[in-house]
Amino acid sequence: MVKQFLRLMTELSSHRWLSRLMGFISHSRLSRLFIPVFIRTYQIPAIQAEKNLEEYRTLNEFFSRRLKPGMRPIATETDALVSPVDAMITAMGDITSGMIMNVKGQDYNLEDLLNHSPHLELYKKGFFFVLYLSPTDYHRIHSPLKGRKVETDYLRGRAYPVNDFGMRHMKAVLSRNERLITYIAGDYGEAAVVKVGAMNVSSIRYSDDSAEAWQRGDDLAYFEFGSTVVLLTESGTFTPRPGLRVDTKVKMGEWLGTLHKPE
Repeated sequence: MVKQFLRLMTELSSHRWLSRLMGFISHSRLSRLFIPVFIRTYQIPAIQAEKNLEEYRTLNEFFSRRLKPGMRPIATETDALVSPVDAMITAMGDITSGMIMNVKGQDYNLEDLLNHSPHLELYKKGFFFVLYLSPTDYHRIHSPLKGRKVETDYLRGRAYPVNDFGMRHMKAVLSRNERLITYIAGDYGEAAVVKVGAMNVSSIRYSDDSAEAWQRGDDLAYFEFGSTVVLLTESGTFTPRPGLRVDTKVKMGEWLGTLHKPE
């Protein structure tokens, strides 16, 4: 029964009332009783967590936990683009005339994903990654490059599931769900970190609202249950690492490829 309840919370729903209910439960003090079961159900390496388990006051607090220092080494090359999250690469490739192609059988228009932002012109021939975080994963998002904040954009949206079923069978989930977009300008052009929520109201939060710049690997934001990150690089600025492909599991800080000046 408890396992079914936890799966209900993490398999997501588009109904606003259920999102509010699950948000209320996961933030309640009572929810801390589910933490050990959550760990067993999803085989979470709790030893990596920053705090001892008894220090987490709610299930949500554990879900959005930080890790102990050194748990995620950050690629040190100055031209490296690193994964902002622990995730499965569910799609990746060149952006073709402003279109992200074949994400679980669907194509996405950048205009819709970025809500017609003027920034989209920079990405029409760029590169993209779709990074899916399962309940097992560490759910904080880190900066994939060294740079300064150019702009941030919050888009209120739905709460459709971002799991395999939702991405294949519901139309344009990434462009319809709640999104928090951070545009970061570095030495090798701009990158967009599109954080796509899937459960709870206001389910994506900045770690520090006042931050104006980040080093590669710095704590940027975090999810509260259910999530995907779409990472975009400016046109002509990125070459993926050899052998990287869809269905590869990556860790935060892992080298995704090489950045270079815009062509």
